[in-house]
Amino acid sequence: MSILVFLLSFSTIVMARGDNLNTADIQKVVADTLASKWYEKINIRGYAQLRYNRIFESNKDLRCSQCDKSIGGNNGFFLRRARIILFGEVSDRVYVYIQPDYASADDAGNQLNYYQMRDAYFDYALTSDKDWRVRTGISKVPWGFQNLQSSSNRPTLDRDDALNSAIPNERDTGVYLMWSPTEIRRRFKELTSNNLKGSGDYGMLAIGAHNGQTLNRPEKNDDLHRVVRFTYPFKMENGQFIEASIQAYEGKFQMINGLASGKDFYEQRTAATIVIYPQPIGFQAEYNIGSGPEYDPNKNVVRTQGLRGGYVMTYYQFHNGNDRFFPFIRYQLYDGGKKLESGSAYKVEELEIGTEWQPNSALELTVAFANSDRRTQSSTTNQLHEIGHLIRLQAQFNY
Repeated sequence: MSILVFLLSFSTIVMARGDNLNTADIQKVVADTLASKWYEKINIRGYAQLRYNRIFESNKDLRCSQCDKSIGGNNGFFLRRARIILFGEVSDRVYVYIQPDYASADDAGNQLNYYQMRDAYFDYALTSDKDWRVRTGISKVPWGFQNLQSSSNRPTLDRDDALNSAIPNERDTGVYLMWSPTEIRRRFKELTSNNLKGSGDYGMLAIGAHNGQTLNRPEKNDDLHRVVRFTYPFKMENGQFIEASIQAYEGKFQMINGLASGKDFYEQRTAATIVIYPQPIGFQAEYNIGSGPEYDPNKNVVRTQGLRGGYVMTYYQFHNGNDRFFPFIRYQLYDGGKKLESGSAYKVEELEIGTEWQPNSALELTVAFANSDRRTQSSTTNQLHEIGHLIRLQAQFNY
């Protein structure tokens, strides 16, 4: 791009000045061309995921609208994600990250592959060492480990129900103050660049506020959600990484449909996380407790009730030639409400066994067997209890 800018600038001066072109003019063109331009600091990358979930399916009525709308009967191949990411430091203090998705689906899963903004945030470094920064815009809310972990980087195909039900789609519009000392930022980067399935740098300490109605939904009341998270990646003498986190949030959420549509509900959760990174054996566990809107079938109302749940996962990293494998086993459970599904009452228990295979940096293939037991009940449906198993396939392309 710099060569093109130089040639265009040089040609413009030649045409404008004709024979009066001198050495000073040429030097000015070269200097202007070599000067850093903000657009030359923007990087582009992305990824896409194609899924199929119908192999050895035992119950076509088993569904999971929160995790993957293509699970269940009458579904076929599904483009789960198709993203292009623009990012970079456009000045000494400003970092930009913009990520649209061209494969979003509506809440019912009836409309596929429409454009939706997933991230559009801007970091401003408050100090020259960039230890302190302020993030504004659409960003992942600093809550949980799997919620912050990129879908392109996670071994399991979907996030767990327990923590993800707190902030479905993981994102909202808000403002956050983040603090990460230089050494901690270096560790966060090492965990992602060395293919250890890190979550990225969302601050060793993060505190902030967001609208609370979740991604791409306008605020519905005058109560912003408040969130705080502290995480610390320990690095042992033998190079082993272990990360421990604690996080909490609170706020009022307004129901947008169903029996309690238009009503505000106070919700709050606290969660703890432990991650032993796969070097080569890894372990993850997260658990949250709190309260939120949930349907009460005895009184036929949606009211604030207690919730709890989490997951444990063990996984392993090994190589066979140039191929890299991440076999994993995850068990999850959740007992509580799902606010984006009319406050439906949920009980989930699921075991998932699978492996991710990376034949090269541009392709990742995942196969997973899932055995699920899901109960749900709302004001518009009788209690549904679906048990089933299926084999799931995903091809991910990195570009």
